[in-house]
Amino acid sequence: MEIMKVLGRMVCTQRVAGLGHMNLRILENNKGKKLVAVDPVGAREGNWVFTSSGSAARFACPNPEVQTDLTIGGIIDYWESD
Repeated sequence: MEIMKVLGRMVCTQRVAGLGHMNLRILENNKGKKLVAVDPVGAREGNWVFTSSGSAARFACPNPEVQTDLTIGGIIDYWESD
């Protein structure tokens, strides 16, 4: 899992069937790289979230048949940084 910041949402009208009607979010990791994740939890721009990647990302979705390798697992309310 990794902590990332939500930069915004992504709207795609044409998708493969395996993505269904999942919400998509643009995330930024700690190195500044932008990534796209499916969002089953309803994260908003500016939220800090934790993500699952790889094959675990599919199982973080309500339907494990969703074709994803990055899924938002939860919205972070608070954490103590080092």
